Amino acid sequence: MILYTMVPNDLVFPTDGSEFSGQMMINYQGVPLLVQQEENKYRIIRVMSSDPAHYLNDQICPGEYLNN
Repeated sequence: MILYTMVPNDLVFPTDGSEFSGQMMINYQGVPLLVQQEENKYRIIRVMSSDPAHYLNDQICPGEYLNN
């Protein structure tokens, strides 16, 4: 892959893992989710399921909050 950019390599390919801080995998109602904890609730970052029916559930879409 060739990437033509003026952005420094450290920003394009971070190595410290700071962009993933506070994120974890959970299983919510049988659906694997990548979430980030914010105060006393979790914000859904990504649905990690391979089942297309899980993506149609509007309660577990990215950006929604799950109470702790």
